[in-house]
Amino acid sequence: MTELRVRAATPEDLDTVLAFWKEAAEGTSISDDRDGVERLVARDPEALILAERDGRLAGTVIAGFDGWRCHLYRLAVHPDHRRQGIGTALLTAAEERFERLGGRRADAMVLERNETAHHAWGAAGYAREERRRRWVKPLAG
Repeated sequence: MTELRVRAATPEDLDTVLAFWKEAAEGTSISDDRDGVERLVARDPEALILAERDGRLAGTVIAGFDGWRCHLYRLAVHPDHRRQGIGTALLTAAEERFERLGGRRADAMVLERNETAHHAWGAAGYAREERRRRWVKPLAG
């Protein structure tokens, strides 16, 4: 098995990332398009973290920090590369980023129906928070 490379995404990676999410991620959201991801990388060039093996994208995570809270989105590992430590490497990179920025607590967006992800997040030390629910509203744009 070749070495895993973890790095920040560049604008040149975005089409590959979007195609990867269609194959490896659970579901999509309104901002999972070229414009949305392009804005993310332009605003915060270190937020979208990629894991590559053999020159191919094997996993992603978005480690967003708004100056107050640390948010994790789009942790996805290609089905052919799961259970090889890629998710752990991505979360380690995200958590190290948060610590450098002064973050004190990370939260993750996890689909309710994604039981496999629930187990993975629990194994990584994250706990489900029952007291809160996320409320969303799509914005015109």
